Amino acid sequence: MGELLALLSALCFGITHFVNGLASRRHSGLTVALHAQVGGTALGLLLALAVGGGTASLADYGWGALSGVGTGVGVAFLYQAMSQGAMSVVVPVSDVGAVALPVLVGVCFLGERPALAAWVGIAAVPPALWLVSQKSSSLGDDQSGALSAGTLSALIASVGFGVQFLAMAQVGTNSGLWPVVLSRVASVAVIAVVLRAYGAPGGLTGRPWVAVAAAGALGTLAIVLYLEATSQQLMAIATVLSALYPAVPVLLALMLLKERLNRRQATGLICAALAIGLIALR
Repeated sequence: MGELLALLSALCFGITHFVNGLASRRHSGLTVALHAQVGGTALGLLLALAVGGGTASLADYGWGALSGVGTGVGVAFLYQAMSQGAMSVVVPVSDVGAVALPVLVGVCFLGERPALAAWVGIAAVPPALWLVSQKSSSLGDDQSGALSAGTLSALIASVGFGVQFLAMAQVGTNSGLWPVVLSRVASVAVIAVVLRAYGAPGGLTGRPWVAVAAAGALGTLAIVLYLEATSQQLMAIATVLSALYPAVPVLLALMLLKERLNRRQATGLICAALAIGLIALR
């Protein structure tokens, strides 16, 4: 059951990022991120009130808040990246590090010892990131060697998502949903600070706001599903399965937006998929 919940979490994350990625092409990615998290906070509050109960400790709230900081950084810079570059490139870049970071923290600070296959997966992360982030000087495969647009923002987002997954997995199984609500509030605060620092507009109204807020609510459902998955499955498995979300926006971008990958990027995506799969074997 834990595996199914994690996969449903990945599906929700993927749809969220695709919808908000489209919105980021017409509006500031930071503005989209802010309103998406506001919508997500509203749903989180409703779910927490409906479910009730829970015995969250101060530590649970602390982990929830830290997870929200990671979420805020992740979505702010991911949507910024999607407003700059191809969705089929920046979303995978934002994901590989999100899986690798919990592994590295587990090894360095939590005493975990990954299997040999997982170490191979970790070693595959840098070349996968380099290949995926390469851009062409034309629509063909002639490489200019420069970073693809949005790559740097996607790398920052990657660290944020790693913190999001790692911290949320530490929340107690009987804590209820209030730590999730706190994480959403923290994400809104972080994005508001980033938005102000970049001088991005804060307003978003009409149909775009409805779509963005609904997608943000779906993102909150995704993190709730992930939290439940970690209570029924090993964090490693739940994290890797939830981190399969790039498959959704990448496939939709290739099919609906007619985005194209060059050979190096395609090879990088394959390396990234293999890396994630091997890391799951830790």
